[in-house]
Amino acid sequence: MLHRNITQLLKKVGVSPTVKFVDVLGFESDYLKSFSHDVCAVLLLFPLTQQHEEFRKKQDDEHKDKEPDAKVYFMKQTMENSCGIVGLIHATASNKDKLSFDKDSALKNFLDKSADASPDDRAKLLEENKVLCSAHNSIAAEGHCRPSEDGVHFHLIVFTNVNGHLYEIDGLTAKPIDHGPTKGTLLEGASKICKQFTEREVGDVRFSSVALVKAA
Repeated sequence: MLHRNITQLLKKVGVSPTVKFVDVLGFESDYLKSFSHDVCAVLLLFPLTQQHEEFRKKQDDEHKDKEPDAKVYFMKQTMENSCGIVGLIHATASNKDKLSFDKDSALKNFLDKSADASPDDRAKLLEENKVLCSAHNSIAAEGHCRPSEDGVHFHLIVFTNVNGHLYEIDGLTAKPIDHGPTKGTLLEGASKICKQFTEREVGDVRFSSVALVKAA
């Protein structure tokens, strides 16, 4: 569902097919070695549990004095269940040089307009953007970010490389998280962090991942 929904959203906001989303089927080294695509960003969908909330609070304290690279595009997520469009914006904003846009692309117009805005102001601009909100709402009914039957909400975050550093970008955190120099490929570096997410939720298999890659 994540792959289908995020791909539909990519088309609706006016990104030309120079890039595409593909499933990431695991985080083990043998699988990663067989992954042949040129990765621009990695997206992870996961359950928002109490364990995660406690981890985030600790992580925020550890990173409160660390300022991210100014070239990292970051916005706050303020609309309910909007992790899909926010995640797509985060994934594409850091890779604009690798993208081509349709004429009058709603996403390109938003990125240009919000380029110099603060994270909070970018959130407000998204709230006011009827085209992007409509595109998001058109796929929200299927809802990869909607609560499950047991009431657990899901969330989407992005990993990308900026100036040689691996960044985790989550609109619910105070700032982007710098995981240090990217070691190996972007997918390998991101997968190590993604695996930590799965290991914190022992027995929970409700994780999905896709990669934004250059189209062949």
